[in-house]
Amino acid sequence: MRDIAVRTLLLAVVSVIVFQAGFPFPLFASEAADAAGHAAAAAHHLPPVWMVIPFAILLVMIATGPLFYHHFWEHHYPKVSVGLAAVVVVFYAFFMDHGTHALLHTLEEYISFIALIASLFVASGGILIRIGARGRPLVNGGLLFFGSILADVIGTTGASMLLIRPYMRINEGRLKPFHIVFFIFLVSNIGGGLTPIGDPPLFLGFLKGVPFFWIMKEIWLIWLVTVVALIVIFMIFDISAGKGTIPEDFEKHAGKPLEIKGAHSFIFLAVIIVSVFLDPAVIPGFPSLQQMLHVPFGIREVIMFAVAFFAYRMSDKEAMKGNEFNFEPIKEVAFLFIGIFATMIPALELIGAYAESHAGDFSVSRFYWLTGSLSGVLDNAPTYLNFLAGSMGKFGSDIGSVEAVRTFADGIESPIASDVPSNVYLLAISVAAVFFGAMTYIGNAPNFMVKNIAEQSDIDVPSFIEYVYKYSLPILVPLFFIIWWVFFNY
Repeated sequence: MRDIAVRTLLLAVVSVIVFQAGFPFPLFASEAADAAGHAAAAAHHLPPVWMVIPFAILLVMIATGPLFYHHFWEHHYPKVSVGLAAVVVVFYAFFMDHGTHALLHTLEEYISFIALIASLFVASGGILIRIGARGRPLVNGGLLFFGSILADVIGTTGASMLLIRPYMRINEGRLKPFHIVFFIFLVSNIGGGLTPIGDPPLFLGFLKGVPFFWIMKEIWLIWLVTVVALIVIFMIFDISAGKGTIPEDFEKHAGKPLEIKGAHSFIFLAVIIVSVFLDPAVIPGFPSLQQMLHVPFGIREVIMFAVAFFAYRMSDKEAMKGNEFNFEPIKEVAFLFIGIFATMIPALELIGAYAESHAGDFSVSRFYWLTGSLSGVLDNAPTYLNFLAGSMGKFGSDIGSVEAVRTFADGIESPIASDVPSNVYLLAISVAAVFFGAMTYIGNAPNFMVKNIAEQSDIDVPSFIEYVYKYSLPILVPLFFIIWWVFFNY
């Protein structure tokens, strides 16, 4: 087992170094449009490849810490994360011409990220949902399908934070590691593939000019087949879980199909989702605090942090107690992602330059697999943005033009007779960025949150390495191969 874990870990590290790639998470930054073009502008002064080492070290420690040196990791992960981040920050501050700009831009992205995650975490923590039915294959499959649809309405993060606790509750006494894994597969990732609200890469595409309903029209069949296939596989696993031990308080709630406490917190969730769109890129003329006051946050982040504060102060205490709410999961995510955001700065610039210089040689297949591979190992939102820019460059289009992005989505005939229209490239990149985000715990923001919430409830959760070799490689990769073979084998 240890040999398999080490080989898998080495493969992940080698992949990072070979691709020379990584990226922060420009989910809501008002300057997200600058991210793809930034690599070209700084091509004359790219960071050295060895500056990817701090990120590789952090990835290795996230993967191995809980497994091999749990006590040290549990007590010192904040110091490790901040220390590795400091290495990159110092290098950029003193040795890179554009270093200050890159650091400030990443700070904006981190504040946007943590504002969203924290506000959703606190607001959903004040909502106690009890489902009268006991967890069984059909019940669980139905809940996962509902969660996949809900992810397109309130985002993968919102749906994950809202449903993970009731999902664990109805399966109490029979929860296995695969229950958490399939929840991450479906609700935290693939389910959000139908709308720009659903998953960060698609939202970035919407900000750039991809029509709101374009992705739903193009991806619905791929989405439906993949979701149904995963639910069928899950139900086969779930049959083997048996009935388990029934909790003592189950009978008290068995007569009520659905019980909700703290329903007023849904108002807070609604405010958070609406505030996502408070961006000058979505609403022309919307005020930008970044430009007006030169601060690394906007009105949206102010609203989200305010919602987190008032949602906690006004929460239903019985609901909070029933959810066993505490701040430890958000604390761990906040510290680890400080390191992830900072250490991925040089890697983002390297992959941006790589995509730009090699896009002309990339086929649809290479865009699909490269976008997917990087989305799984790192973070899927900036991967999408960089490869979208590269694919548009292949067709002579500019990602900085909203009209050009819309035309690209409609379909531009390739100058190469044997090639396919541009919208096939966009679909391949969109599918890969969203779906492959489920490959690891750090592929998409809610993955890590779900893992931490489950661990806080003393649920048996797969380690980083076990998640990859036991679940995502044997289950997801064959499905993604079939998707490629049927739709993107060009």
